[in-house]
Amino acid sequence: MPKLRLDQAPPATLPLRFLLAMPCWGVAGAVLLLADGDAALLTRWHPATLALVHVWTLGILGNAMFGSLLQFLPAAVGAQLRGWQGVPALHALFNLGVLLLVAGLYTQARWPMLAAAMALPASFLWLGTMTIPGLLAIAGERLLRAGIGLALGFGMLAALAGSGLALLLARRIAWPLVAVDAHAGLGILGWMVLLLATVARVVMPMFQGAGSVPSRVQAIWLAVVATGLLAAVVAHLRYAGDRTLPLAMAAAGASFALGALWLQRRVPRARQNALFLHWRVGLLALVLAALALAAGQGMVAGALALGVGLPMLVGGMALEIVPFVDWIALRRRVPRGVQLPGVQRLLPDASKRRALLAHGAAAPLLVAAVLWPMPWLARLAALGQLVAWSVHGHALASALLAGRAFLRRVAPHA
Repeated sequence: MPKLRLDQAPPATLPLRFLLAMPCWGVAGAVLLLADGDAALLTRWHPATLALVHVWTLGILGNAMFGSLLQFLPAAVGAQLRGWQGVPALHALFNLGVLLLVAGLYTQARWPMLAAAMALPASFLWLGTMTIPGLLAIAGERLLRAGIGLALGFGMLAALAGSGLALLLARRIAWPLVAVDAHAGLGILGWMVLLLATVARVVMPMFQGAGSVPSRVQAIWLAVVATGLLAAVVAHLRYAGDRTLPLAMAAAGASFALGALWLQRRVPRARQNALFLHWRVGLLALVLAALALAAGQGMVAGALALGVGLPMLVGGMALEIVPFVDWIALRRRVPRGVQLPGVQRLLPDASKRRALLAHGAAAPLLVAAVLWPMPWLARLAALGQLVAWSVHGHALASALLAGRAFLRRVAPHA
């Protein structure tokens, strides 16, 4: 397991701007569902559904993964970020692209989709140019570097595919449905699940006390999933309606979730903290999503994976990363001899558990609204999402406020 390199961690504002955008997009998704609860959960092709899916995949999950990578690569892997001074512009470009895409999909307006088709792939390519050279330059950690590199590559492919689809839609050209499926497979399995599985090799033992997968097993898994995904995408594009891609996604997602649950089995009760529980719930939701996808229940699978499982995983990690980043910032600003508060004091486990409880209460409402599509139930699910992401955002903000309060107390002595 790699050692943390705190001196190489980037300035706190770089990852924080992405991580703090995540709950804001969660609230935006809840408002969208509240406004269109009678249509948003009926079919994957409704404009409100397409907008909501991209709020989840790009606004919530995209911001969380961009921010986590910007912190994880220098501090845990030792990879230097190239041109890190441009991160504020990258954050603005990415979130503007998400906003334009969501607005364009929702209103079917042409110019927002054209602008988003340029901004979003540019954001992923920019992230790649900022991170991949540093990954290639460092020695050691070959498995970690390979997994992150593969995930970044699939993320860029997914962004380019999505850009092409947005251009077609903006020009009122019918989507090839198989291309939409390929775009989803590259983004969800190739970018999100591969990156989470790679990072989990470090964060699960470090933050949860879980076991780790043997290097050889993880290398084989990465190779099988990456090559299998590419083969399944090609088959799906060639043979329209082929079941290879959804089955490949279900198998890979289930193998990741079941493997991580297996690693959690020996975590002692004393270490079964909020992060452990976030991951336990999120992984169980991914297993159910894989079963639903294999059974042909795409809407249910999407709600479980994109609305519950993956947000639980990245949201739980954000509740650890934000106070840790704030603690590093305090360490750099406070003079030697002044005792710093512990990371757990900046954001106590009780606050994290409140966020977990809020998300846990909202999750069954969302799934029920998909299974029994009624406007009142969809709007109840929207209210659950609104409360959950508001509680989550409050928890993240409270960690930063605790750090600022500490600085004010020690300022006269600095």
